[in-house]
Amino acid sequence: MPITLLSSPLQGFTDFRFRNAFQKYFGGIDTFYSPYIRLNGKFVIKPAYDRDLLVKNNNTLTVIPQIMTNDADEFLFVAKYVKSLGYNELNWNLGCPYPMVTNRGMGSGLICQPEKIDHILNRVHSETDLIVSMKMRMGYEHPEEILDVFPLLEKYPLKNIAIHARIGKQLYKGGVNLEAFQRCVESTRHKLYYNGDITTVAGFKEMQERFPSIDHWMLGRGLIADPFLPNMIKNNTTEYPENRFEVFSKFHDTLFSEFEQSLSGAKHITMKMLHYWEYFAQTFSNPKKVVKKIKKANTIDAYDNAVREIFETEEELAFD
Repeated sequence: MPITLLSSPLQGFTDFRFRNAFQKYFGGIDTFYSPYIRLNGKFVIKPAYDRDLLVKNNNTLTVIPQIMTNDADEFLFVAKYVKSLGYNELNWNLGCPYPMVTNRGMGSGLICQPEKIDHILNRVHSETDLIVSMKMRMGYEHPEEILDVFPLLEKYPLKNIAIHARIGKQLYKGGVNLEAFQRCVESTRHKLYYNGDITTVAGFKEMQERFPSIDHWMLGRGLIADPFLPNMIKNNTTEYPENRFEVFSKFHDTLFSEFEQSLSGAKHITMKMLHYWEYFAQTFSNPKKVVKKIKKANTIDAYDNAVREIFETEEELAFD
């Protein structure tokens, strides 16, 4: 069965700068989901959202915008906005697990309110022709919450439901609940996408064997930690290219240059890159040492030297 790979949106990480750099050097992702738009009751689109979704900033990518809301009017406002940019689909985030979101009854904190979900979907499907898809967790408190929502979702022509196989209060701790995901597969007629802990080719193959009816797979943290992963999955190989660290270095430099132009101050830039390195380091030979080096680099020159040392060390180890 042909597979489709999708990039899960991670707030603060997978903006258009990352997406374009990733696409240039790695590829393998068929569709990118943009980090969510959140209005907070103000019917104004922030410039950062605008930059992220402008067609000129995504002209080599297939991108689907995402919204975080528990309000039908906000949903319709954003639907009109993304449609004006040329998009025909809007993804609704009912998956975010962070308390600052869930405590306000959004993200995975909304899954326990089927009536509100029904009201919003009813208005959206009545008042716009935009295609709606959903990204969900299996609940916030327990994995049966999503099963209570499925019957009402059957009323709507949703394009798909991408499910991260955890509950919200787990955040990203503990393992994914594959038994609960199987219950989801058995409980809806909607097309499901799988999301959660795809970090290796071997791990992907195990998931594929476990869920043979799933042909759309969403990669989140695993994609940032190992940008080679999507292409390796597509090509059914566990072998990295011989010039692995040369390619990664060019990708890094492109990403760094983008942030150097858009952020102000060395501390702001190095902190931004540190957050990426907390993921990047996971596929390097000594992750803790790599992160420690980056943390100590408080100037651009120090950061640049630390990065060069890291890549030189990895290349030496690769050829030993």
